[in-house]
Amino acid sequence: MRQSRLVLLSVALIGLLAGSCPLRAEAGRATASPLGVSIHDFGYVDTSGEVIDQTAAHQRRLDAFMRALRADVAAEPRYRLVSSAAPAGEARIKVVGGVQKMSTLVQWAKVAVIDVEANQVLYEKLYTFRGDTDEAWDHARMFVSREVRGVLAAVLPPGQTAAAAPIGLAVFAFELEDTSAAPSSGLADADAAYLADVTKGVRDRLAQSGRYRLVDTGGATAEPVKARALRDCDGCEAAIAQQLGADQSLIGVIRRVSRTEYTIGFQLRDARSGAVVSRGDSGLRMGADYSWTRGAVRLVGDRLLEGAAQR
Repeated sequence: MRQSRLVLLSVALIGLLAGSCPLRAEAGRATASPLGVSIHDFGYVDTSGEVIDQTAAHQRRLDAFMRALRADVAAEPRYRLVSSAAPAGEARIKVVGGVQKMSTLVQWAKVAVIDVEANQVLYEKLYTFRGDTDEAWDHARMFVSREVRGVLAAVLPPGQTAAAAPIGLAVFAFELEDTSAAPSSGLADADAAYLADVTKGVRDRLAQSGRYRLVDTGGATAEPVKARALRDCDGCEAAIAQQLGADQSLIGVIRRVSRTEYTIGFQLRDARSGAVVSRGDSGLRMGADYSWTRGAVRLVGDRLLEGAAQR
């Protein structure tokens, strides 16, 4: 049964390849700059046999998946997003795929990246992911997006890769969420100093990477910025970042569990669409307040910059 379902998904993908991605053998044509990329809507099929039809809910999640995947690619200046309905020749690279529901919890997704000019499938992979929540779909999209963009980067000539314009990034001040037994009222001077050090450390690390061009956030006057409550504004930092002229926004939170226990989290959004591009969470860590900066810089380096280097 497992094998037959895999064949079903493969057949669906082959249909997408044949119907939506006519391959051409014009290998001698020069590479466009930026690289034209077309991302076709993924198909969806439910073979779980469940009594309750959840196709509508999963289609909504797949639509959000596709919007965010396109936003991830469009956010990088070295790629030019092309409509799937555009005439042949507009996009050198086409991304196609399909999702299959196996059970209440399990979804399969097959993704392929095709070089139309070279008449070659550059990448093809079957992913398995938990698919019963919006968060699970978003996590799967971030993983797929990272690998797809890695394939796209490999297509670029070395010179073009090196000359890629940095992404304008608004890094807002890190915030403190104190869940310890006896949190103090307001932000203590010591906490404010440590948070300022965290923010500076993360900004410096991102600037040194060469991947980002930091956008000054000092002119942001929105109430969530002044109140250090961007973590609770349902993604409003993306619109604020866009007003500042940034391509992406980053917010970070230190969550104090006790005086010697804390977690760190960050979230990166596309400023135009508001889609989450990347996120990371350190899990529980032990250490005094002065260790916040070291932990935050390492988390951003491991989760955000390391993935970028692989691309």
